[in-house]
Amino acid sequence: MDHNDTTDGDLDLYDTHSYDDSMLDDHADNWTISSPKSFDLENGSTEHLLTEHSTLKRGGSSFPNETSQTAIIGVKSSHIESLDYEIVENDIFKQDWRSRTRAQILQYIILKWTMAFLVGLCTGLIAYAINMAVEYIAGYKLSQTTRFISDSKYSIAFSIFAGGNILLVLSSAILCAIFAPAAAGSGIPEVKAYLNGIDAPNILAPTTFIVKVLGSIGAVAGGLAVGKEGPLVHTGSCIASLLSQGGSKRYGLTWQWLRYFKNDRDRRDLVTCGAAAGVSAAFRAPVGGVLFALEEAASWWRSSLLWRAFFTSAIVAVTLRVALSSCKGDNCGVFGTGGLIMFDMGVISTETGLLELVPVIILGTSGGLLGAFYTFLSGKVLKTYANWHAKYGLFGKLFQAFLVALITSVLIFGLPWLGACTACPTGITHECPSNGLSGKYKQFTCQSGYYNDLASLLLNTNDNVIRNLFSTNTEGLYHYSSLAILLCSSFFLALITYGTAIPSGLFIPVIIIGAAYGRLVGWFVRSTTQLQTFDEGIYAYLGAASLLGGSMRMTVSVCVILLELTNNLLTLPPTMLVLLISKTLGDLFNHSVYDQILHIKGLPFLVEKPEPYMKHLTVMDVCSSPPMTLSAIERLGNIVEVLKSTDHNGFPVLEHSSEVPKLHGLILRSHLLVLLQKRESDYNSADFAKPGSGKSRRIEDIQLQTEQMNEYVDLRPYTNASPYTVVDNMSLAKAFSMFRQLGLRHLCVVSTTPKASPISGILTRHDFMPEHVLGLYPHLRANKWNRLHTKSSVSDVFVS
Repeated sequence: MDHNDTTDGDLDLYDTHSYDDSMLDDHADNWTISSPKSFDLENGSTEHLLTEHSTLKRGGSSFPNETSQTAIIGVKSSHIESLDYEIVENDIFKQDWRSRTRAQILQYIILKWTMAFLVGLCTGLIAYAINMAVEYIAGYKLSQTTRFISDSKYSIAFSIFAGGNILLVLSSAILCAIFAPAAAGSGIPEVKAYLNGIDAPNILAPTTFIVKVLGSIGAVAGGLAVGKEGPLVHTGSCIASLLSQGGSKRYGLTWQWLRYFKNDRDRRDLVTCGAAAGVSAAFRAPVGGVLFALEEAASWWRSSLLWRAFFTSAIVAVTLRVALSSCKGDNCGVFGTGGLIMFDMGVISTETGLLELVPVIILGTSGGLLGAFYTFLSGKVLKTYANWHAKYGLFGKLFQAFLVALITSVLIFGLPWLGACTACPTGITHECPSNGLSGKYKQFTCQSGYYNDLASLLLNTNDNVIRNLFSTNTEGLYHYSSLAILLCSSFFLALITYGTAIPSGLFIPVIIIGAAYGRLVGWFVRSTTQLQTFDEGIYAYLGAASLLGGSMRMTVSVCVILLELTNNLLTLPPTMLVLLISKTLGDLFNHSVYDQILHIKGLPFLVEKPEPYMKHLTVMDVCSSPPMTLSAIERLGNIVEVLKSTDHNGFPVLEHSSEVPKLHGLILRSHLLVLLQKRESDYNSADFAKPGSGKSRRIEDIQLQTEQMNEYVDLRPYTNASPYTVVDNMSLAKAFSMFRQLGLRHLCVVSTTPKASPISGILTRHDFMPEHVLGLYPHLRANKWNRLHTKSSVSDVFVS
């Protein structure tokens, strides 16, 4: 996570300006290498790296950089573009900045906070609606299933249970596969990519938002091993994007008063607030939501954004509290909690001495290993599903969803028959046995006075399963065999479910798996040793924390989210320790599950640090050269020809007033399209505002007459006169750090040679991708393992 953003806070008036994006500049030149040293490329020798003694010569022909140009969005391959976060300092925007009054500045600041308020309010209301819908749908399904089981009509009970699950899951899959493929999956990797500067089609579109809401209801209520926290993060981000772009012209929803936010910089900030709001709504953890956005989602951060994200999360918390207070009595929804995840463990003893650290270390170690193993297997499954979807199309997606729903229904309904009937304990406050929708002592098929512990862990909603596992003062409530069955079945179902064409979150299944093995460890420690300090519920809680750290590699945000979930600050020291151990151990084997998904989907995500081999290369070794340039005073026909012959988004503008051309600046493709489309003598910054999603301007839509093609236009007032530049001998690693920290889309490379062309090339996001660099210099591939941390062969799944 980087904190080096170039913005200065709410008074940064440049944030009000607008930019557009169509396609990335994505071409690079063919290079040949001549050096005193020879390169053993076939054997991958690591001895012959590029050194300062090597000479690079550009070949006679250039080839486009085709790496990282497409990615899988949802379940569909799409072209990838980039976002414009750089401030365009041309004459039009400077004049607009100078002409703003204090009232307009104040209006802009107020609107920023108003937008944050609206994002929090809408996200809270949508989350409450999703939770209540899941409560009532899942509650009705379970009530009918339990009623027929009590009447010994098992075939009818299974038909209702499995039929309801299949119908709900297929409805969700149909919505995703047909109307919004980008709504499939968690959505967190896509949001993370967007905040990194990647503009993938439809990831925050209105249709994606609608399908995400409806699809998550069907998937969660359908009993699958998924959660609604990931979809809620995506939902909050969609709400923020929809509000910030002034609505949607396609659906007749537009708000002119939001015109100030029609630029990528303000949208990025608001989407960050939306991501924080999603986590806050899912877990009722406002502080954890802010930290999640800081630690995992955002690539750029600053103090003013922290305040707005915190304000948004606070609005979500207040909205949910008011919504819950509207329920009659203490019951809200079928299960009495309004569908909101909250596992109050109460105040219990968590004294941590030297001996108590042993089980904590064991849990952290096992969580790191199991998390890395789960990440490895899920990567294999995701690749298999992607191939299946590509081969069989719509039928394959729906059949896979049907198969997963059927397998899930069979296991959840069938495995409780393996559980033993246990006599109800005495002196308990809970009903035993229970034939209700939830509870710790489900009767299932047992006789009166006995309960089936496996039915309580399986034939239940995911939220109630976690409540049962986290329950304290319940020693011996669940047999070790039942916990082992829950662990294996949950692990298997989580693997086969994620990657299905439905909205799905990872947090809840991972918590269930971790809590199951944590409670197993607790049962073993308490039954074989004298360590009786920790309750079995605490072991389940620490097990969940360790697996979250081992698979998602988050520490601070997960720690705070779990503390807010369980309302027990006394567990803070062991929680911190188990998260640190599991994350550190997991990092030795592979990347986090979200980073893995980014890689598998092909999203050109810029990581925090450059690869070590980039220190051996200069910017001219990878960038396109020479770039396509325009003159300061250019003929319209030449502009049209350049735009039609290339898909570049930035063009250097040169002045030819002297013998040696001078670089005046960089003009965006979107601004050239505005000039061609309107052909006016007077423009303002609103003319160059970025259109909403799916509304980018195209050169094919512009028709000019023959006499118009011979007209000339002065490009200097519309050119960014101060683009970021680097010299041609700068190391690629240093340029990478500059490019990422400033959130750039184009980085101009200027020549250090006298009387040479003032611009040697342009670096874009794709020029920094390992696939591109290693494609140009395959001998560097053998050196990719020289990292600060060790990688095992398991990581081969992530390496191109």
